[in-house]
Amino acid sequence: MEKFETFRIDYMMNCEIIDLVAIKATPVQLSPFPHSIVGNVLSSEFLSRVQQDFPLVEDAGSFPLTTVQYGGYFAKLIDELKSDAFRQVIAEKFAIDLSDKPVMITVRGKSDHKDGRIHTDSKSKLITVLLYMNEDWQSDGGRLRLLNNDHDLDNYFAEVPPQAGTLLLFKVTENGWHGHKTFLGTRKVLQLNYVVSEAALNKHAKRHGFSAKFKAWRRRLFGNRIS
Repeated sequence: MEKFETFRIDYMMNCEIIDLVAIKATPVQLSPFPHSIVGNVLSSEFLSRVQQDFPLVEDAGSFPLTTVQYGGYFAKLIDELKSDAFRQVIAEKFAIDLSDKPVMITVRGKSDHKDGRIHTDSKSKLITVLLYMNEDWQSDGGRLRLLNNDHDLDNYFAEVPPQAGTLLLFKVTENGWHGHKTFLGTRKVLQLNYVVSEAALNKHAKRHGFSAKFKAWRRRLFGNRIS
């Protein structure tokens, strides 16, 4: 008990927006791949402010932070996600050394018919962190499903509604299949990955950056359609 309270004091001093104590206290489910789902992980004092300061993303797909604009409270959230305190909690939960691993953060604001296809994350990613930023989610589509195989979206062992403050953490594995039913419209999510090396980080950044520039060019030509 004394050790837990010491943790609470130390980490609450480091993070105001993210509830690191709740993340640490939520068990990791090991089967069929290591994952943890934490609800209401953002402080109620800051949640609405962070939502208001979330980047305006008008196209489907992932966008690096360098390609979007956002407000001060969202910037503070990013600082906490990049902090040593957050890194240490994630490393301890998944029993993995993340001390020298680069961090990649991207955001999504729109979902289209291409999103949600069953996949595993690339091998250059070690841990995936998904933090959702949507209002109360009513749609059957867009709820991320953690799957038992690579071909059946209805064969799932967990379903994560993308409601604001819901956090999904998982270790990237060969059988870490996930996907969701099609949803067209606003679906806000922040994704953080610890990646294997700076070379891998640069490769991802270059690919996402090119994609963002292409979508901006396409928007100038064709306007506001999701396609």
